[in-house]
Amino acid sequence: MANIKASESGIFGKILYTEEQIRERAKELAKQISTDFEGEELIVIGTLKGSVLWMCDLLKELTIDTSIDFIKASSYGSSTTSSGVVKIKMDTDMNLYQKNVLIIEDIVDTGTTLTFLLEKLKERNPKTIKVCTMLDKPSRRTTGFVADYIGFTVDDLFIIGYGLDFDQKYRGLPYISYLQPEE
Repeated sequence: MANIKASESGIFGKILYTEEQIRERAKELAKQISTDFEGEELIVIGTLKGSVLWMCDLLKELTIDTSIDFIKASSYGSSTTSSGVVKIKMDTDMNLYQKNVLIIEDIVDTGTTLTFLLEKLKERNPKTIKVCTMLDKPSRRTTGFVADYIGFTVDDLFIIGYGLDFDQKYRGLPYISYLQPEE
């Protein structure tokens, strides 16, 4: 792996989406989700750790009755590419039977993790199960997975910031950027 360096401004790569753009998109999607589930309860399940900031932005804008929980699954470890092997490290303990469920994801890359998670959660017989992702990277998709709600579509870059990390670093950046190998 090449060393990664920040530019003189402290920004990695370039800013793809600012905090303001992300929050505005969360507001737009929350309005759509609220309309889609109007008059119904919704269980919102965030995928840890990357989705937390995006999930908070969405929750603040939802106008429907929600319960929240988290699930932790990964196919990355400390690498910049998916291993293809999904591990559930923490499961939701909520009863999903005949409930409307919305999975909040930070980024859909290969689709492997979400395909696996959806199969496992569907075994609990939810009424509906939908996925809202902050970022979608369709160029890397190895499955037929398509998210129901998409914040932004990104190119094949290793995205960091706004909850997304590289080996647990850069999650706290208040914007979305990408790692850029040193020349």
